[in-house]
Amino acid sequence: MAEAGARATRLPAQQWARRFLRNRVAPVGLVVIAAAVATAVAAPVLVPYDPMAMRTQAMLQGPSRAHVLGTDQFGRDILSRIIIGARVSLLVAVLSVAVALALGTTVGLLSGYLGRWVDGLAMRLMDILFAFPAILLAIAIMAVAGTSMRNLILAIGIVYTPQFARVARAATLSVKHLEFVEAAQALGAGTGRVLGRHLLPNIMAAIIVQVSLSLSLAILSESALSFLGLGTQPPTPSWGNMLSEGRQFMEIAPWNAVFPGAAIMLVVLGFNLLGDGLRDLLDPRLR
Repeated sequence: MAEAGARATRLPAQQWARRFLRNRVAPVGLVVIAAAVATAVAAPVLVPYDPMAMRTQAMLQGPSRAHVLGTDQFGRDILSRIIIGARVSLLVAVLSVAVALALGTTVGLLSGYLGRWVDGLAMRLMDILFAFPAILLAIAIMAVAGTSMRNLILAIGIVYTPQFARVARAATLSVKHLEFVEAAQALGAGTGRVLGRHLLPNIMAAIIVQVSLSLSLAILSESALSFLGLGTQPPTPSWGNMLSEGRQFMEIAPWNAVFPGAAIMLVVLGFNLLGDGLRDLLDPRLR
């Protein structure tokens, strides 16, 4: 089975594309994510108004031709803020998952390959982190480190490190006794070479799936922390702090919270659909 997984990573690109397009959910997720990323990249060009500009004469206006998604309590255009907020929320999610990917994959590779006390110590540390609910652990880290973009990225990255560590460790254990690894060891390859040249490329399928699923969780975490006032700080727009500000006006101006919430839901759904599709595509047991 592990050998089948290793062969799966070397399938021709055209065969990958055909299998991907035959999947019912993965292309939908990819389209949603591509649209969100394109929006974030082109945000300065796409915004119809300055997202920071306050207009007292346009406070809490409903959706209209002038303001497609309405305005907030300061007269700021909600569509413009959602577009700029996409850049902030996606940037935090991508960087925090990059932190978790780097830390977790390193820990998982070393733990699975070296075993013994290294495995025991590393996995007990991951178990300790896993014992705390993700959002509570992130809140605790932010409370100690303080509110800043850097601390937000590190907090979310640390929270999701154990997931990458477990996935990397399990994948490493499944391939480390295969012939090509033992051949490299017999030829005198050091630990670093075996890990980087032989093991890492053959566990990337599992890591890629975890990246996609973790991005959705990172967006939810950033939104939750910003909603609680521990994440992105106003007036910089993020979907989480827009949701927090909008909840105060749910009765008279529900669009303040509904549209940022819909943006979060769509992007999280997109990453989950893509992750599920990639799992079905890359896992030989599910084909």
